[in-house]
Amino acid sequence: MAGDVPVTVANATTRDVPVEIQVIGNVEAYSTITVKAQVSGQLTDVYFQEGDFVKKSAKLFTIDPRPLQAAYDQALANIARDEASLGQAQANLARDTAQAKYQDTQAKRYADLLAGGVISKDQAEQLRASADAMEQAVNADKAAIESAKAAIAASKATADNAKVQLSYTNIFSPIDGRTGNLTVKAGNVVMANSMDLMTINQVEPIYVTFAVPEAQLPAIKKYMAEGKLPVRARPQDGDVKDEESGVLTFVDNTVDVTTGTIKLKGTFLNASHKLWPGQFVRVILKLTTQPNAVVVPNQAINTGQNGSFVYVVKQDRTVESRNVVTGARVEQDMVVNDGLQAGETVVVEGQLRLAPGMRVVVRDSSGGGGGRRGKRS
Repeated sequence: MAGDVPVTVANATTRDVPVEIQVIGNVEAYSTITVKAQVSGQLTDVYFQEGDFVKKSAKLFTIDPRPLQAAYDQALANIARDEASLGQAQANLARDTAQAKYQDTQAKRYADLLAGGVISKDQAEQLRASADAMEQAVNADKAAIESAKAAIAASKATADNAKVQLSYTNIFSPIDGRTGNLTVKAGNVVMANSMDLMTINQVEPIYVTFAVPEAQLPAIKKYMAEGKLPVRARPQDGDVKDEESGVLTFVDNTVDVTTGTIKLKGTFLNASHKLWPGQFVRVILKLTTQPNAVVVPNQAINTGQNGSFVYVVKQDRTVESRNVVTGARVEQDMVVNDGLQAGETVVVEGQLRLAPGMRVVVRDSSGGGGGRRGKRS
C-alpha cells in the first residue's frame, strides 16, 4: 500500500551471552630485575646481546677476578700458617705437660726428703718453684692453642668472605627474561652496588593491569568465589587472532577514591610474546554466561524520554512502541533483559518515519545481526 512505511526487520532470538567487562589495561612485567655489580673491577666480558632472552642462571658478565683471586689465595695461606701455629702450640703443650709432671714428682720427693732432714729447705723450695713454673707454662701452652684455633677461625671466615667476593666476579641471570639496554660496555670499570648494568624483564608469564568501576566489585567477588575468572587481552589495534588468554589473579585491597575504580591483574602465559611490558591493551574480563538471553541487533534499540524502546511489528503489519530494559552489548547485538520475547519481530531500519499504529512493508534485506531479517507477509 502507498501509505505503508518500508522498513527492515529482524527476529529477536535467544543465545547464551557472556557477561563481560571490557576496559583498557596496561601490560606489566611479571618480574623486573636490575642487575648490578657487587664487587668493583674492570668489566671484562659480556655474554649476551641487548634484547636477548636469557635463562635463569645464564652467565651475563665477568669482572676481572685477579685481585679477588689473590685475596682468596692469601686467605688460604693464612689458614695454613695458623694451622701450623696450632700444631706447634700443641707440641709445646705435650712437651711442657710431660716436663711439668716430672717437676711435680721431683718436688714431692724433695719435700719428703726435707721432712726427713736429708736436704735443705732451700733445695726443696727451688724444686717446688720449678714445678709451679712448668705448670704455668702448660697453661700458657693451652692459651696459645686456643689463640691459634681462634686465628684459624678468623682466617677461615676471611677466606669464606674472599671466596664469596670472588664468586661475584661472575654475574648470572636470576630469572628467565628479556634483557634490556646495556648501560656499561666491556672494558669499563664498574663500582660495587653503585651502577645499573641493565635490567631483565620476565615476560613469561606476564601481568596485565587494569581498573574497573567500583560498582563492578560485588559481581567480581561473587563470581571469583565460584572459580578463576578468565581474562582476554589483545593490542588496541589487534583482532581476535592476537588475543592472549589468562586468568584474574589479583584484586587490590582498596578502591581508588580519586577515580572510583579498583585495580585488578590478570596473569598470562604469554608463550608467543604478543604482550609486551608497557603496552596498552584491550582487556575483556568474563564474569559468567547468561543463558538463553533475548538478543536483537543494536540498530533496533531506540532511545526516548522514557528510556530504551523498540518498534515491534504485529501480525497485522502495524507497529507498537515497546519499552525495553537492555543489558550487555555483544558484538553487533544487544541483550534485552525485559520487554521483549524471543521470536517477536522488531524494526532495525526505518524507525525515523514510524509512530505507534502505523503500517509497515518489509523490504528485502540480507540476513545478519542477532536475528533473521526478511519479508513479513
